[in-house]
Amino acid sequence: MAYVYLFVAIVAEVLGTSALKASQEFTRFWPSVVVVVGYAVAFYMLTLVLRTIPVGIAYAFWAGLGIVLVTLIGVVAFGEKLDLPAVAGLAMIIGGVVVIQVFSSVSAH
Repeated sequence: MAYVYLFVAIVAEVLGTSALKASQEFTRFWPSVVVVVGYAVAFYMLTLVLRTIPVGIAYAFWAGLGIVLVTLIGVVAFGEKLDLPAVAGLAMIIGGVVVIQVFSSVSAH
């Protein structure tokens, strides 16, 4: 169940962060509401995750996958561009998450 909570935390954080750009410095009401609700849900779900998964591992998944997903949303929704070093860095983040999940005895399987 911890990974379900972690997935919800990641999705909520990604929605909140994406809405942060759309809020235009909190001058638009509904995107601003999505920011606050998204972060509140993300942090609450993260507290549930920490019952089972060590904080370092949970945070690595949450932050790493959040970075990758927010970047993809930036490219698709906001027309942001990535250069080769950015793509390489994102690939390393994904690789790090995979290494932790597959090879680490610390993560909760």
